[in-house]
Amino acid sequence: MKKGILFLSVILLCYACSVAPQKIEFGKDVCSYCDMAIVDRVHAAEVVTNKGKAFKFDAIECLIHHLTEKNETDMAFVLVTDFLNPEVFINATEAQYLISEKIKSPMGANLTAFSSKENAAYKNETFNNWKKIKEIIRKNTYLNNK
Repeated sequence: MKKGILFLSVILLCYACSVAPQKIEFGKDVCSYCDMAIVDRVHAAEVVTNKGKAFKFDAIECLIHHLTEKNETDMAFVLVTDFLNPEVFINATEAQYLISEKIKSPMGANLTAFSSKENAAYKNETFNNWKKIKEIIRKNTYLNNK
């Protein structure tokens, strides 16, 4: 009996300390950067630290500004929503980013992530990689004085 309780305790402890993304509760969770409710499924983002602490964001630009204050190497996951498949988070460093008036984002940067730039609807648009989009957003005034 004692071994069973000890085994169960170890399993629960491992589960509680797991380093994994958390589900965003749209309409309930608030952005870790700007404190707005997270309601837009196509622009949500999340980071999880190497210690397992999750930070959720209502917009990619909030994520980028949050990371300005942190060391990105301390993050186990940096995730953004794939615009064409909003139920799927993708690795932010592998995503392609589009700034376009055609797609409004919650914080006004009109920044959207795609798993690939190979999409017929946006084939004439200019996409940016993770490094470049961070430079663009950080140079802009979006949320700099939150």
